[in-house]
Order: sequence, then C-alpha cells, then structure tokens
Amino acid sequence: MEYLPAYAPELNPTEGAWAHLRATALANLAALSFGELAAAVRGGLRRIQRRPDLVAAFLAHTGLHLRTQ
Repeated sequence: MEYLPAYAPELNPTEGAWAHLRATALANLAALSFGELAAAVRGGLRRIQRRPDLVAAFLAHTGLHLRTQ
C-alpha cells in the first residue's frame, strides 16, 4: 500500500492524458456547442486509447508502478 498526499496531480496519470488532449485534440478549438466539444474530447481519447505506449508513458511520468499479485 502506498500513502499518497491529499493533492498530487503529478502522481495522477489522468493529468497527463488531459494535458495531451489540450495540446492535441483541443488545441485551438473554438467549439460552438457542448456537443462539438464532447466530440473532440471523445475523438482525442480514442486516439490515446489506440496508443498503449502513450498510456504507459503517462503512468511512467508519475514514477509509480503497477503491481500484479
């Protein structure tokens, strides 16, 4: 068991995913509706999903490791 600080975004791989989305799929996007924004986010998340190396990089950036039992 690892005890983590109450607020530590640098230890959350999801923060890396959102940063990647903001830099790629959402960069320079001026959505005219919530639907357009949601479609851009879904598309960006699908592209991340198809790149397991990128997902692994988000986890590696935190310095945390997955343990299997």
